Amino acid sequence: MSKRSPSSFKRRAPDLITEELVAVLSSKTSFEFKPLFVIVLDKLRARNAASGGEEMLRLRAYEKLQGLVNQGAVTRTAGLTKKYKGVAARISVLKTEMKALRADWNKRLIAKAARV
Repeated sequence: MSKRSPSSFKRRAPDLITEELVAVLSSKTSFEFKPLFVIVLDKLRARNAASGGEEMLRLRAYEKLQGLVNQGAVTRTAGLTKKYKGVAARISVLKTEMKALRADWNKRLIAKAARV
């Protein structure tokens, strides 16, 4: 089986769902999943980035949220209703990483447009 060469690797665009989850969870409020998803969906629609249908977005947002929980950036309370709350220190690190990635991505898009 042949390996892919490292030069063929393409970077994907920054993840919009995770960006919006981090932005919402950076507040000190804890959220149940349904209200959290409604807020994220509204923000994605405002950015014209809500594609793929609402159910698919709900599944992707839940998967991204569980990834944040596993990273330790979000805490989940156990009980009848699960609530999610961002861990301030880890969320701020994620925010700065995402801002740097977004700035790098925008710079690449501008450079690509200038070449064309």
